[in-house]
Amino acid sequence: MTSTDSPTGSSTGSTGTADSRADDRLAADVTHEAARRRTFAVISHPDAGKSTLTEALALHAQVINQAGAVHGKAGRRSTVSDWMEMEKARGISITSAALQFAYGDHVINLVDTPGHSDFSEDTYRVLSAVDCAVMLIDAAKGLEPQTLKLFRVCKARGIPVITVINKWDRPGLDALALMEEIENDIQLQPTPLTWPVGIAGDFRGVLERRTGTYVAYTRTAGGATRAPEERMDGDAAAAREGEAWTASVEESDLLASDGSDHDQELFLSGFTTPVLFASAISNFGVAAILETLVELAPSPPPFRHGKEDAEGRPAEVREVAAPFSAFVFKVQAGMNAAHRDTVAFARVCSGVFERGMVATHAQSGRPFATKYAQALFGQERSVLDTAYPGDIIGLVNANALRVGDTIYLDEPVDFPPIPSFAPEHFAVATSADAGRFKQFRKGMDQLDHEGTVQVLRSDLRGNQAPVLAAVGPMQFEVAQARMEAEFGAPIRLERLGYTQARRTDAASVAGLSAVRGLEVLERGDGTLLVLAPDKWRISVVERDHPELTMETLVAGDR
Repeated sequence: MTSTDSPTGSSTGSTGTADSRADDRLAADVTHEAARRRTFAVISHPDAGKSTLTEALALHAQVINQAGAVHGKAGRRSTVSDWMEMEKARGISITSAALQFAYGDHVINLVDTPGHSDFSEDTYRVLSAVDCAVMLIDAAKGLEPQTLKLFRVCKARGIPVITVINKWDRPGLDALALMEEIENDIQLQPTPLTWPVGIAGDFRGVLERRTGTYVAYTRTAGGATRAPEERMDGDAAAAREGEAWTASVEESDLLASDGSDHDQELFLSGFTTPVLFASAISNFGVAAILETLVELAPSPPPFRHGKEDAEGRPAEVREVAAPFSAFVFKVQAGMNAAHRDTVAFARVCSGVFERGMVATHAQSGRPFATKYAQALFGQERSVLDTAYPGDIIGLVNANALRVGDTIYLDEPVDFPPIPSFAPEHFAVATSADAGRFKQFRKGMDQLDHEGTVQVLRSDLRGNQAPVLAAVGPMQFEVAQARMEAEFGAPIRLERLGYTQARRTDAASVAGLSAVRGLEVLERGDGTLLVLAPDKWRISVVERDHPELTMETLVAGDR
């Protein structure tokens, strides 16, 4: 009797076939769900309207009823993505926030980022977790320094960029001049999908370049609700708008003759950027941005990991249908006064996440339970049972996780580290209330764990006076505000005259400590850093003491 004729052999073969079919169905399900996802960041220079656009996109997706940024002193509201008290008071974003919502048959994972350069490290972390970027440009200011930096980062990381010219309802630059500025300054060819009818400050609507249709907008009170749209053909538009329509058509034809029409392959390859014109505060042109994201932005791709190849890229590929994997790009506490907990923001890279699964923490090799998982919408959260590639999940009380960590099922994976910036500002922190030292120390440890600031310590200074190290001075203000609000431990800060940090080793500590003007401290992860007042002092020490280690801090060292 052959094995196929025996009951045992038949059972084994049947089970194997059933398991194979189940695996195929699961892979197909994951691939289908991943294809529905669009995960992107909104980035730009401060005050270009990122948070306002975030609100407007959520409003048009009908997940909120009224935009938060309502004009007028009476009834002014903060945006749902700006949840920190400092953000509400100043009207700027100082930390990234994730929002997930459905739009038609798609799932949108939107990450609003801080625009201020002092918080650029947070923005760079977000860019490691998205598949596309929406770059906002203020119509009156054009490309500003922070905008240029972020464009270059996106290009270096291979992130396709959709450009939105915002605030077209206010006086600003000429539309063609803005296109020339984009092409000349960042070497991306703009390929406008819509073109404004009416100059900046007289925003009547847009010409849809692919269809020739005119989309006219009607202003709503304070921009708090969706702006009504009226669509009409070219003849009706010419009769209604006259010279403004004619000028828009002529400029669109000029762009076409210059080859500035959309090409999907060139866009995904990072050579072109689709452009749309809008006014986020008035909700003009926002629906077109959502439709463009759904149509053109890429779905989650396979993630690279493992050792680098000859081209400097991680050599292995984790397909979206592979077993579950995710990496942490942000850790945040104090998001909600009702929840005194810490949330790790993780980007799902492959497979299906199921709440309660026990994954492996790549950095420690230990099991990691996922019982407390949540979906995020600004500071609001809800229980999350499943998630797919592209989704952002909140892992609550995940104290073992740090920025850049990986969790996975079955097949080991360790994604590349997330960039960490070298600090340039330093201040000694001391408790303003000697009776609150326990809370002071707990707060310092939490801020260090999140990466809000780097906390440096030494035997000389002790735990009572750690040194805070930051990329920008506004990070100190955030640290002070959070220490008082979240931990009840107000602090005093005394600025230090250092501007440079270098990594060193234990063998060099004694020699470096003996050099006047230098100080050696230990970071929370055990890294030894030597601080110096300027680059000149660093160069002198390198010349006079070549035996001492002073290595430049590089991205991803943390």
